[in-house]
Amino acid sequence: MQHQPILAAVDLGSNSFRLQVARVEGDQLYMLDELREPVRLAAGLTAEKYLNAEAQQRALAALGRFAERLRDLPREAVRAVGTNSLRVAKNAADFIPQAERTLGFPIEVIAGHEEARLIYLGVAHGLAQSEGNLLVMDIGGGSTEFIVGNGLTPLKLESLYMGSVSYSQRFFPDGKIAKQNLKQAELAARMEVQTIAADYRGQWQHALGSSGTAKAICEILELNGYSKGGISRAGLEQLRADLLKAGDVQKLGLQGLRPDRIPALAGGFAIMYAAFCELDIELMQPALGALREGVLYDLLGRFHDNDMRDVTVRQFMLRYRIDARQAGHVAQLAHLLARQFLGDQAGEAALHMLGWTARLHEIGISVAHSGYHKHTAYILANADMPGFSKKEQARLSLLALAQRGNLDKLQGQLKNTEDCVLAMSLRLAVLFYRNRSNIELPALQGHFSGTKFHLLMDAGWLAQNPLTETALQEEVRQWKTLEISFQPMPQ
Repeated sequence: MQHQPILAAVDLGSNSFRLQVARVEGDQLYMLDELREPVRLAAGLTAEKYLNAEAQQRALAALGRFAERLRDLPREAVRAVGTNSLRVAKNAADFIPQAERTLGFPIEVIAGHEEARLIYLGVAHGLAQSEGNLLVMDIGGGSTEFIVGNGLTPLKLESLYMGSVSYSQRFFPDGKIAKQNLKQAELAARMEVQTIAADYRGQWQHALGSSGTAKAICEILELNGYSKGGISRAGLEQLRADLLKAGDVQKLGLQGLRPDRIPALAGGFAIMYAAFCELDIELMQPALGALREGVLYDLLGRFHDNDMRDVTVRQFMLRYRIDARQAGHVAQLAHLLARQFLGDQAGEAALHMLGWTARLHEIGISVAHSGYHKHTAYILANADMPGFSKKEQARLSLLALAQRGNLDKLQGQLKNTEDCVLAMSLRLAVLFYRNRSNIELPALQGHFSGTKFHLLMDAGWLAQNPLTETALQEEVRQWKTLEISFQPMPQ
């Protein structure tokens, strides 16, 4: 991947959308520009988990403004990620294509554990090296991430389904604060945190709060004299008393409370207070970095041949005891065929996707050999895979499912030419290396012309390998069910 002097990250959070632009100097990033739009996407989620029209319009308007700033950057220099609200919205699949057209770049919806990993990466890069483990807590609009890490390495990652916007709507819909609803909010948050408390309590020496809620609470505590530095347990108790005394978020006369933070303050406070109680936190400092910085550093790693996705694939190969030699043979042949079929249209991203799938195509054997490709597809779609977005995992899963067996199951799923080529290349590679030996393959020459695949090979070799010839004829029949022509042509 060629060097890019400017990188940009777009964080489509449940409370705010943020754009961060940075200059690359060696392996360091220098932040140049930042934009923030208080979209409050989570506030637009209906009870049935659909994004309403108003929230969608707010989001599209914000992305339109971001698009102007990103207009001159190449596609590979920008990474846009969606978090909890887009994870849970049932109409996200309809909204995201509109959002991508408006922004001008692809949008990845990332899983909760991936969000936590990127948050930690952003926080850790903004810190001087120190001894001891860190607890990083990030209260977003729709979810809250908890990470324990050391240096640049996350050790524990969790994402809980509670956020400042969602809790504010659920427990304080009219902005009124009373003992009863505040206690209900705190208890609900404490029950969520209790699910991770045993694994987290006592595992860290320094606590950090990233993103807007932690920074807003910290600023309120410091400016009102409730804390000398950071978020303290005693300071939270004083703020809690203020919330109850005011009885309404709109009547809070606190220094440092910005107007755009008022609607989500009560819910965010309840989550913060619950975490302090359940995890025995006495003091938390605000972190400089957050998700968007983590996205930038992760993107920088891809340009420096330090792609987290490669690390994950290697870890999965070890975890599932993959036959590395077999995976390597299949990956090499699939790559060769895809380059031949695609010609000048062979994109680096597509070839990476094919290579990862080929190296992981047999992980389902760890479940059962019968129908292992289906087990592989399930694992790739549902496992926590650091570095991969949900869309990328879905594509890995689709290609793994396509590697063998009837193609009827893929009706309507191989929606573009590139995926058809990748599926064909993987199927042929698996087919040729079915006997798992170091066979000497004939020279293969592939051509593709829209809906017709041609594969030229030595007729003598085919005559000596009748099982492979029979399998190729079965491929002809299988692809015909998708109205695609495949012609293996001996010469």
